Amino acid sequence: MLYSKLFGKTQKNIPQQFESKNHELLVKAGFIDQVASGIYNFLPLGNQVLTKIEDIVRNAMNSINAQEIIMPLLHPKNLWVKTDRWNNVDVLFKTKSRYDHEFGLAPTHEEIVTPLAKKFIKSFRDLPLSLYQITTKFRDEQRAKSGILRGKEFRMKDLYSFHIDEADFKSYYKKVMAVYLNIFSRCCLNDIKITEASGGSFSKKFSHEFNVLTQSGEVDLIYCQKCNFAQNLEVATVKEDGLCPKCSQGHLKISRAIEVGNIFDLGTKFSHAFELKYINQDRQEKEIVMGCYGIGTSRLVGAVVEIHHDDKGIVWPESVAPYQIHLIGLDLKDESIKSRVNKVYEELLKNNIEVLFDDRENVTAGEKFADADLIGIPVRLVISKRTGDQIEYKKRLEKASQMLHLENIIQTI
Repeated sequence: MLYSKLFGKTQKNIPQQFESKNHELLVKAGFIDQVASGIYNFLPLGNQVLTKIEDIVRNAMNSINAQEIIMPLLHPKNLWVKTDRWNNVDVLFKTKSRYDHEFGLAPTHEEIVTPLAKKFIKSFRDLPLSLYQITTKFRDEQRAKSGILRGKEFRMKDLYSFHIDEADFKSYYKKVMAVYLNIFSRCCLNDIKITEASGGSFSKKFSHEFNVLTQSGEVDLIYCQKCNFAQNLEVATVKEDGLCPKCSQGHLKISRAIEVGNIFDLGTKFSHAFELKYINQDRQEKEIVMGCYGIGTSRLVGAVVEIHHDDKGIVWPESVAPYQIHLIGLDLKDESIKSRVNKVYEELLKNNIEVLFDDRENVTAGEKFADADLIGIPVRLVISKRTGDQIEYKKRLEKASQMLHLENIIQTI
């Protein structure tokens, strides 16, 4: 991609006040654009990152035999009345058509996926079943904050599982927990705490949240410094500085954190509401046990930035960076340099290496380097009169650079 043609450039002097680092850096680096409180455009750079994160999530879901579907975002009122949630979910956006039909804008999809499953599940042979989607959600947040960490409209992966009994559900629940940790690890969010929490608006049973520790977070956790015990402070049964109830060795500490995923035990709440049943081996009708598993994919973009940045800008992990290489051409008014850097760009593309090429001719070296640091692509390559027949190679987090030939760089990448 040529930077001169890129839609959405860096904007360093924005008078707007930012309440979170991810919001500030993603706007200034040209990844997102705010439409209104809690509502954002994802620009090409931001969409690249979001797509890579969603591909990681999609591959993980496929690995546990979940099947991808697409469900509607406009939900008829009668489905939410049936589950007694039309007037009991405070974040539900409601709208009315010109024909006086009422709808809800999807904050979650139990009211859609359960009757869908009912059309196809008949016997125990059809179970277990897992269906997921990666889509837009809407929630009428009282105060959208922290940039894309908490919005009114956002991207989310939601998975729904269907089981013959509680034992089968619990077995799958553990598989999802393990896969979630792998997803977050691939996104370089490694300091994850799995916390016990109440079901909140979407479940009356227990749930677990996946939180990444950071002082810029939006929730409070109490956790053990020795083992993996953690609780959301709102439902905590322990106090700070006390001994861990799990390992009896570590002391408990309170920290801020960002919630990046959650999983719910839905039990038979929704299968009961929609009479979702199956015929067992004894030819008896039984209610199906359900589970729900969410990951905010657009929220993950913000969480990665909150964890991976410095005073110069974003530091994208290789797995989710918008491009692998930020190629900078200097002295481009010299035709020999211009020709050489264009050949390097073409050669990188031929080798399936993702490149953002800063081809601007009337911008100083200092400005180009500052933009590269702000955007945060893992590797910077510089070609100029000074580099001769080699290329200056520098990783985003390293101060020192080295001179390499193109073939060595391609081999390294």
